[in-house]
Amino acid sequence: MEIIAARSFSSLYIYLDLIWLAVFVLILLFFKRRLALLAGLAAGVIYFLVDYGIFYLVLGTRVVQGADPFWLLLWLSFSYGLTNLAWIWMLLDRDGYAIEWSLLTISGWVGVALLSQNFGVNFPQISIQRGTNSYHGIMALILIAGYLYLIIRNLRAKDSGAERVNLLWLLVIGIGVQLSWELVLLISGIRPPNFFPLFVNSLIETNLGMPYFYLIHEKVTRHFTEDLKRLD
Repeated sequence: MEIIAARSFSSLYIYLDLIWLAVFVLILLFFKRRLALLAGLAAGVIYFLVDYGIFYLVLGTRVVQGADPFWLLLWLSFSYGLTNLAWIWMLLDRDGYAIEWSLLTISGWVGVALLSQNFGVNFPQISIQRGTNSYHGIMALILIAGYLYLIIRNLRAKDSGAERVNLLWLLVIGIGVQLSWELVLLISGIRPPNFFPLFVNSLIETNLGMPYFYLIHEKVTRHFTEDLKRLD
């Protein structure tokens, strides 16, 4: 069954979001969360390659009206990729500030969305949508493979002496981050009032990457502190 993830917003949203992204980056730099920032920037590049390169150019499932697809999807990829992965990275850090980092990210999303909807009436309108029928099966396969690896690793942990991965925490992050984003779009009126994409996207889209994000985070933080100092 085809699931259409659509958005309609004014161009003011883009301007406000660019300001918010600059503030977000400055906060990360001020509090020396440089690894989280690098993770977010890397995610922006990957999201753009997927969204523009695969969804738009190859599959043709991404449709853009009212803006140049290249520049709009470049902004969109870094907008969500930067905040999304930086937030996930800091939640994986378990530094005791999960609530603060979560409120920071969500409040930024809410503020930009509501301000643009209230004051962007006279700005050019942009509409985008993405069908998911052609790739949600692939995404589900990636999700299953990642969690299966961590499940087997946990089941072998007692014999190998390795520490068990907190799978519940990964699920909370993976589902919660995407659900927060989807709810912001829904309550602000940017996303049409359709709850099915909200549930499906929240279960799959960010969550599919959590096992791999965890493994990358585990590997990198063995050698570097959050402010990029080497540990070995």
